Amino acid sequence: MEGSVQINATESHSSADQQKKPPLSWDEIIEKSLSNFGWLDFLQAVLVATAMFFDAQQSFISIYTDNYPKWHCTDTNSTCSSSSDICKLPRSSWSWDTHPSNTIISHWNLECASTFIIGLPQSSFFIGCLLGSSFLAALADSSFGRKNMLIFSCVSMSITSMLIIFSTNVLIYSALKFLIGFWRSSIGTCVLVLLTEKVSAEWRFRVGIVEYFTFTMGYMSLPGFAYINRNSSWKSLYFWSSIPGIIYSIIAYFFVTESPRWLVMQGREKEIFKMLKRVSSEETANANDDNVNLASSLPKPHTKEKNSIFRLYSSIGELFHKRWALIRMIAVMILGIGVGMVYFGMPLAVGNLGFNIYLAVVFSASMEIPSCVATYFLENYKRRPSILVFSILSGICCMMCAVLEHRVPAAKVVLAMVAFFGGCTAYNVFLIYIIELFPTCVRNTTTSLVRQAIVFGCIFCPFLISAGRKNNIFSYGVFGVVIMLSNITLLYLPETIGIVLCDTMEQQEKKEIAMCDAKNQHEKTGNVNV
Repeated sequence: MEGSVQINATESHSSADQQKKPPLSWDEIIEKSLSNFGWLDFLQAVLVATAMFFDAQQSFISIYTDNYPKWHCTDTNSTCSSSSDICKLPRSSWSWDTHPSNTIISHWNLECASTFIIGLPQSSFFIGCLLGSSFLAALADSSFGRKNMLIFSCVSMSITSMLIIFSTNVLIYSALKFLIGFWRSSIGTCVLVLLTEKVSAEWRFRVGIVEYFTFTMGYMSLPGFAYINRNSSWKSLYFWSSIPGIIYSIIAYFFVTESPRWLVMQGREKEIFKMLKRVSSEETANANDDNVNLASSLPKPHTKEKNSIFRLYSSIGELFHKRWALIRMIAVMILGIGVGMVYFGMPLAVGNLGFNIYLAVVFSASMEIPSCVATYFLENYKRRPSILVFSILSGICCMMCAVLEHRVPAAKVVLAMVAFFGGCTAYNVFLIYIIELFPTCVRNTTTSLVRQAIVFGCIFCPFLISAGRKNNIFSYGVFGVVIMLSNITLLYLPETIGIVLCDTMEQQEKKEIAMCDAKNQHEKTGNVNV
């Protein structure tokens, strides 16, 4: 009898402890649910990241389609020579080395056109990226969602890429390049946000590398595509690179799943329960820390607000409502200009190396592989020092390329590769850093705004590269100075290694205040001990 009373007392005490235990928050539930990363999760990550393969192709396809082709003299009796100014020679005295329509330069006779006209198509592409980010960014944070925005952008980009073959002059071509840039502007943002929001903090950095790897594969596929079509028109390169993108979009529509964090923010209860159902049963059976049934502990999702044109872009207003968020946003945008200028500018400038353009792109693209490996090992290192070190490395090598000019071609190629490696690694860590700096409610918007800053700097790259054909200080020199100066903004940004993602601005603010207080307390304690 006495034993029974003791058992009942123990059970009552246990029940009381469970009742006192605070309910799980959505942040804790999602972290628990996504802590086990299996093969199905990996395949889902690869499927999402594959969109970057086609994004890379459209980003760098102008390396071949807009390239200034080589030419040779055909009239041996004239004054024509390889050192002659092609614009002062009779058209009958020289000929292109490749197919007459291999690039837009030879197709539309732009060999003597101004720097502005030659750089206009690729600059239009980046202007499209800039405006596209402005209009499409907040849609992924609102009712449209990450998945739908990704698929819509990818299929629109691929269809426009197919239509560009009907261009009749450089102005129409530039207008369609603008549209390609407009549609693809949200792909990288949606992929990165969707990948990182579907895994726990433990796996966030690693799945980000999947995106970089698929982007690298897309970039590395271009030399093969271009070499196969080296005796064909530039139009065939656009046509054959656009079809796989359309097929991918159809597959992704049926098999890619939405971000659970976005579903919570939208209050879509049924979809959340369905997504967490399998994980909930596993947790109930295997939980060692606490026997918590996630399904019975789920809090009420956020109430979905009525959508309007103002609501779609409310995340931008929410972002700039807080002073700390405004300062942080300006700092990362300036940093993005410097890092992005090297990341996109160096590949586009390979034609200025005076090297075989197919091998130059292969060497350049191959630098992304060790960059991905380096990024993987930087997972447990602080973000700010990592970005700083690789940015400085890239900037120094860029400036050395400008100093060497064409005196030592082999050394210049090596320096360009190292500069691109440094820029790639800094860029990879930088994108993960952005995800960790802002909460779910504005994460897609902030990532897009940073990408806007990146492409803003890239708008000037085609003109700098065109001017750099005569003097490398205008291309490589400018790239090096800008990326090193932009790192000053790291002084205004916090360290984020190991933090758990927040959902609202208030959560982010409270968490950082708590971390700051803990740090100050630790420093005081350390001083007392000393």
